[in-house]
Amino acid sequence: MSVALIGPDVDRRKGIAEAIGGPPSDAGSRGDHQKPGRSGIFIREYPAYPADHDALTRILEQDYDVIILDLDSDSECALGVVKTISTQSSATVMVYSARSDVDLVVRSMRAGAREFLNLPVSTGNMAEALARVSTQRTAPRSAKKSGARKLFVFLGTKGGCGVTTLATNFAICVAQESGQNTLLIDLGVPIGDTAINLGMVPKYSTANALEDPSRLDGRFLNSLLAKHTSGLNVLAAPNEFPPTPATNAAVDRLISVAKQNYDFVVVDAGSRADLKGSAVFDNSAIIYLITQVGISELRNANRMISQLFGPRATPLQIVLNRYTTRSLGFDEDHITKALTMPAEWRIPDDYAAAHRTQNTATAIAMDDSPISRAIRQMAKAACGIQEDTEKKKLFGIFG
Repeated sequence: MSVALIGPDVDRRKGIAEAIGGPPSDAGSRGDHQKPGRSGIFIREYPAYPADHDALTRILEQDYDVIILDLDSDSECALGVVKTISTQSSATVMVYSARSDVDLVVRSMRAGAREFLNLPVSTGNMAEALARVSTQRTAPRSAKKSGARKLFVFLGTKGGCGVTTLATNFAICVAQESGQNTLLIDLGVPIGDTAINLGMVPKYSTANALEDPSRLDGRFLNSLLAKHTSGLNVLAAPNEFPPTPATNAAVDRLISVAKQNYDFVVVDAGSRADLKGSAVFDNSAIIYLITQVGISELRNANRMISQLFGPRATPLQIVLNRYTTRSLGFDEDHITKALTMPAEWRIPDDYAAAHRTQNTATAIAMDDSPISRAIRQMAKAACGIQEDTEKKKLFGIFG
């Protein structure tokens, strides 16, 4: 195992190195080589936070198994580095601090840290943390280090607008088109329907993942998943009402572990606007707001766009589901004015295809229909897969 220690405070950094089993080598000197400490672990120190993206890239190019950062010297800078590492590398990120601050722990978990170490750290505690890391790294981890993992969240303006159908089939298309590890999480607790839509009877659910977030890591998450025939990994909603609602901290941990272990994570959030304060709606996520063209739906969409999201660092993409060109007499100008922004996608109203797949418990994405073609186009765009000219012409009316 190779470890990078990043932090301006030399005493805190040396203390961590000693807990690991140092001594480390100093990355400040050119031409040095990593040497194993007493524990057999290669350790290298970086006496400053990366000054820019290029400096961080040079660190990531060393392909460390674990990167450990000091939170106390500059918390905001350190958390920014943690977030960048967790999205651009498969290295496991740990942080250390002398402060027992719950808010700081939560923020570090949201940023992508897998372990929060309170100073002083004993050799035994460090050994346990590194042992957990070693176990976690056996979980699926096929993401390319150079590419950022992506989080896609589907949220409805009201119940029954088709969030689960779109999220489920979008996830299948992402898995098929990208060929990478894709995870679908059903957070429509307690009555999510992704498993029913996929014709699956999973043994475990989100309730198992959220009941004790302290034990949730990549290996444990992987043991809870069901595998769809398309290759999609699924964490379904529970069949029964959980005894206690999951906290935002538990949801944050689930999203963090999922992002670190899977290339693409798709979340069916139902109409749960109450998750707004969690990592589900982090600025790194792409939010697909699902609505239909109706007075009630457009009114709800307008309120959610203005009150819940406001200016976002990443695009909020509006999806008009069950769309027809004669929807209650609304034209494009009316729809755009009501939404305060143009709709990005239009999923056609194809009752026959939807009814057929529901009766057979077969995902729409596994069949060929106007709906499946529109959803597949969304998935390709999300994965960065370019359509050829002829296909763009064919699908143009849908989005």
